[in-house]
Amino acid sequence: MKTQLLVNLTIEDICNGFVYNSIENKGLYGWSGKLTIQPEYQRNYIYADGKRDVAVIDSILKEYPIGLLYFVKVAEDKYEVLDGQQRITSIGRYLTGKFAILDEHDIPHYFESLPDDKKKLIKETKLTIYICEGTESEIKEWFKTINIQGIPLNEQELLNSIYSGPFVTKAKEVYSNSRNSNINKWSAYIKGEANRQDILATALEWVSRGQKEHYMSSHRYDNDISELSSYFDSVIDWVSSVFIDVEPEMKGLEWGELYERYHTTSYDPSDVHSKVQKLYEDPFVTHKKGIFEYILGNCLDTKLLEVRVFDESTKRTKYNQQKADAEAKGISNCPLCAIGHDANRTRIYKLAEMDADHVTAWSKGGSTDIKNCQMLCKTHNRAKGNK
Repeated sequence: MKTQLLVNLTIEDICNGFVYNSIENKGLYGWSGKLTIQPEYQRNYIYADGKRDVAVIDSILKEYPIGLLYFVKVAEDKYEVLDGQQRITSIGRYLTGKFAILDEHDIPHYFESLPDDKKKLIKETKLTIYICEGTESEIKEWFKTINIQGIPLNEQELLNSIYSGPFVTKAKEVYSNSRNSNINKWSAYIKGEANRQDILATALEWVSRGQKEHYMSSHRYDNDISELSSYFDSVIDWVSSVFIDVEPEMKGLEWGELYERYHTTSYDPSDVHSKVQKLYEDPFVTHKKGIFEYILGNCLDTKLLEVRVFDESTKRTKYNQQKADAEAKGISNCPLCAIGHDANRTRIYKLAEMDADHVTAWSKGGSTDIKNCQMLCKTHNRAKGNK
């Protein structure tokens, strides 16, 4: 890896010819067309929030250093931003009138409305830039190493940088574009933001069955993302066709895995709707996110719902009742031990040796109150629960 330090280039130099694509949230070009600000291995622009972009300009006006910038030399007089694209794009957007900053009196100022001395200060601010030359592997390894400024890259942003190429470019156009009209629909089932590559990461996780990095490597130079799109659409369409309801707890579930397990099973959406509503209204269901997998699995695995257990007061009261009755009759205070034929038939267990159990299972309509509670020894309760 070869490096060259530049200290005489100004903001005006770097922002000369600045081009910004508001649809893709990209700073595209600068430095009189010589600089590609956001090559494909870079994350989307995420500073456009009225805070971080403003903070960059505020730092310049206060003459604070804004940190090192790293450019990669890719050809004669052609460069790409390796680190610093968020800062450069913020500066370029401000100089081209994309946002305003507030002065000490909370009056907004676009660049053109600044006093001449402040405009001059911004344009003549010198930047500290390292120009790097090396192999693709060296450049991308360094890109990961120097990713310590601002918000660190997440896993998918790093994978995009490692496997940059036509496949990532096309995939990002669909799944990383916050202006895609499908984002709202997808976001009902997927947690995260398009700009931070969360939807793309999910789509890749689904189609690769958890082998995302291998999938990106093998498809890196593909010009077609139809397999990715087709599979992703199949999962989303399946979820939305089975569940009429769109509930907050659906966001972030492992829908790709659930699709693989259950998409060949037929469901009546009206019946599913009724079950969802009934379970949401049930006060004993404490884990709402488990409702959907519970229904897909034919309502068998009640552990998914974390049905509310008996409270300590109920358990102690029931224990004392059973213990008193058992001692009066000379039998065990575990009802199942009491009908047995071994030494435990007359054993009196301590409270810590027993668990509370539903007499009539919750899944069969039994309630979680003292009338439907019995205390069993831990051995019998666990055996009962495994049936």
